Amino acid sequence: PAFRGFQRWFLLGYLPALAADWLQGPLLFQLLHSRGFLRSQIAALYSCGFASNVTFGLVSGVFVDRLGRKKSCVLSSGLCSVSCLLQLSHDFLALAAARVLAGLGTSLLFSAFESWYLHEHLERHDFPAEWIPDTFSRVALWNSGLAVAAGLLAWLLAEGLPLGPVAPFLAALPFLALSGIFAGKNWDENYGKSRPCGKACGEGLRGLVSEPRALLLGLVQALVESILLIFAFLWTPVLEPHGIPLGIAFSAFTAASAAGSALFRRGATGRLRLQPL
Repeated sequence: PAFRGFQRWFLLGYLPALAADWLQGPLLFQLLHSRGFLRSQIAALYSCGFASNVTFGLVSGVFVDRLGRKKSCVLSSGLCSVSCLLQLSHDFLALAAARVLAGLGTSLLFSAFESWYLHEHLERHDFPAEWIPDTFSRVALWNSGLAVAAGLLAWLLAEGLPLGPVAPFLAALPFLALSGIFAGKNWDENYGKSRPCGKACGEGLRGLVSEPRALLLGLVQALVESILLIFAFLWTPVLEPHGIPLGIAFSAFTAASAAGSALFRRGATGRLRLQPL
């Protein structure tokens, strides 16, 4: 019971942030295109977000450990909220700043929350490490459902409100506020080991060099992520001229992704015993 209560406390702070993140995905290209930007300019705005995510990702672990994991979770919600508000602007530089802030906030979203949970689970509550997968399997299940629902909600808001494609970004604000306020009021703070950024990066590079399989896995993952990011940029201009509702298409993509994950888990643990090469 104590573990289930702690798990529920974590999900109540984490899931709203994930919902807000998904709401910002389906109509981003459409929003920028409606502001009169060329495809090359939209590509530059996308690249601003990707670049800030990658650049900050190199030091996000050290940053989160020093600032504090709870503060980093609240900061993630704040950065993403400012990014959503900047989507109201028609200025290119303001929208570029929005993408940079979104990249920073997303980097914290996928590092600070999980780091906070792992420390609390193992160090403060001393729960068995074998229980950790149960929490993250629940996160994965809820995340898939939130992704599908976000696509449908984004489409309904954009079609039903005069705000158009900016509506889902404004709808993300209450979820971000809920996540930040809940974490700030109800979670305890914890910190990681204080170490220089250069030393941390050096340890990571040495680990890759000393373990070729880890390096190969990283390269394969980088290629897969590159394909997904290119797809994220191209799918809207390909489908929109045919009158396909973008929110419904987004929900279909995420539902197919969730189904693929479920099939792999079934194949890996069932009779087929599928294993990655």
